[in-house]
Amino acid sequence: MDGLAPTTSDRPQDPAPRASRPGVKHISLALQGGGSHGAFTWGVMHRLMSEPRIYIDGISGTSAGALNAAVFVDGFLKGKRQGAIDALAAFWDRIAALCPIPRTFPRGIPGASEGWAVDGDPTFMLVDFMTRLWSPKQFNPMKLNPLGDILEDLVDFENLRAHPEVKLFVTASNVRTCKSRLFRTPEITAKMLLASACLPLMFEAVEIDGEHYWDGGYLGNPAIYPLIHECASSDVVIVQINPMNRPDVPETARDILNRINEMTFNASLVREMAGIATITRLVESGKLSDDRYMAVRFHEIGAEIELAEMGALSKMNTERAFLEHLHRLGYETADRWLAENFDRLGWESTLDVEARFG
Repeated sequence: MDGLAPTTSDRPQDPAPRASRPGVKHISLALQGGGSHGAFTWGVMHRLMSEPRIYIDGISGTSAGALNAAVFVDGFLKGKRQGAIDALAAFWDRIAALCPIPRTFPRGIPGASEGWAVDGDPTFMLVDFMTRLWSPKQFNPMKLNPLGDILEDLVDFENLRAHPEVKLFVTASNVRTCKSRLFRTPEITAKMLLASACLPLMFEAVEIDGEHYWDGGYLGNPAIYPLIHECASSDVVIVQINPMNRPDVPETARDILNRINEMTFNASLVREMAGIATITRLVESGKLSDDRYMAVRFHEIGAEIELAEMGALSKMNTERAFLEHLHRLGYETADRWLAENFDRLGWESTLDVEARFG
């Protein structure tokens, strides 16, 4: 397949000398969840799929990352690279059409607002307050979730499941057992994507096979291990949309809740990456020679400063202008990343894992 790799049997051997390196680079993608901030990932994937020198071996996604991944793969199966690009554009267009919160003042205009931050917007504050006061059964007794209709309309899940050679991994969190559940391509349905994106204050837990699931971000945002053990590429690119670092300690109640949200949705990634860093260091030093382990090259595409300025409530903002802004930010960020790091793919990590997650 032109852009998505089939099986682990195609795992490339040791790199050829630099002079004879092939022009195409194999990568796997790890896509974080983060509500409407997933439009940033939309822009990143648009740029990566527009690059003929990039070959995607597999995608692991959680919440909004899982939605992007499934829509992207379905579009690719229908229309190759352009099909994937068009599918994501159609998906986010449908999301923008759902925007239930009207503008109370111009946003994103320097001098006229707080940029794209909506934490002080009364309408967003009201929705946030209502979800903390009432449970999903009270707040949404009809169990309305238009996202399910969008997925059913846009994604051919039967065709998707018929292509197990496409490595797609979706994570959800088991409410009862506190264990993550990883869904692979041959079993993925719209319900599994809704489970991966189920925010417990907004929607009731999604039942699958007698178990109930919440947003996968609590236990795997996203899961990295399947990209290492089940995909061909040894280059994993993390698309980070939850800020890891902030310059100041939060003081207001809103800022404290915002930081708790960010820390919660980064915790599983930090924990998994710290363990991977330890194993990689032992492999590279020769202290661990077990054939089951191999050095993995990690990379990251993110706009931590810009996304951190938007605040937690902006993850509920589905205004078209905001989503288009995030798309542009993702596209431009990925474009710069490719220009700076493409030649290092397949050779070395461009992310210092120990400094970032250790």
